[in-house]
Amino acid sequence: MKKAVVFGAGGFIGSHWVEYLKAKGFWVLAVDRKHPAYFTSSADQFILTDLRDKAAMKSLWIKEATLYQFAADMGGAGYVFTGDNDAEVMTNSAQINTNTLRLSIELGIESLFFASSACIYPRHLQRHGQDPYLKEDDAYPAHPDSDYGWEKLFAERMYMGVQRNYGIPCRIARFHNVYGPCGIYEGGKEKAVAALCRKVALAENGDSIEVWGDGHQQRSFLFIEDCLEGIWRLMKASNVERPLNIGSSEMVSINDLAKLIIKQSNKALTLRHIDGPVGVDARSSDNTLAEETIKWQPTVSLKEGVKATYLWISEVMKEEA
Repeated sequence: MKKAVVFGAGGFIGSHWVEYLKAKGFWVLAVDRKHPAYFTSSADQFILTDLRDKAAMKSLWIKEATLYQFAADMGGAGYVFTGDNDAEVMTNSAQINTNTLRLSIELGIESLFFASSACIYPRHLQRHGQDPYLKEDDAYPAHPDSDYGWEKLFAERMYMGVQRNYGIPCRIARFHNVYGPCGIYEGGKEKAVAALCRKVALAENGDSIEVWGDGHQQRSFLFIEDCLEGIWRLMKASNVERPLNIGSSEMVSINDLAKLIIKQSNKALTLRHIDGPVGVDARSSDNTLAEETIKWQPTVSLKEGVKATYLWISEVMKEEA
């Protein structure tokens, strides 16, 4: 039986990836500081530990496995773009990645996967009037718009360096705003889709919901099922030794995203714009390389994905009320 180790298995993508691997017949060791928030993991073994502790990481190492590294100090715009959490975001994530790579070199590992982010792309390419569809080569000259993006970009270089110097196969996915059921929707680290779904679910007919900034900022959002399929195809590919976009090219303004969620709710709501961190003006994923190399492209439309996500969040909130 094939073995996999999943770091960050209590988080959104990592927890879903554990379930995906189990459905594929893998034996899975899941590792995180927390269990998944909304369901019980199917992992064969789930260890609660702090991956910043190299000795703790070493004690659970399985060299005859593929290691998937999703663990990071991260969150939505309210956490990443204020600047208040930069030191923690960078040092915590860098420590986890350094430990992962040092032990891969010292103890051996079959192969590695690293979850990177579209936040690595330069801010000057993400202004209104620019082509928002970012290709992998657009990462350089580098100028991410947040320290979270800088850390992810540096980590990419570390993983590629280990692949180049030590021959350990590494695959890197640059995720573009992954969303879906079973993701956090409150507490300050939630992202745009989940945050707006929560606001709409809480609102009564005739209310207004808050939108940060003017709402004209544009993004693409990738449904979790498409994300998992992209990871699977990337890991099976033998010819992709560079970071690869895993995102949707279906772009939408935050205003229109909010209106789409409101429509799903069947409520009469309006938007109320307030000051808040908004990130770059416009960003979407150019999936040409993914289509060419791993024959992957998203299949779930934003409308379908938002419907599934809103229904899940609204039901959970009713149960918790």
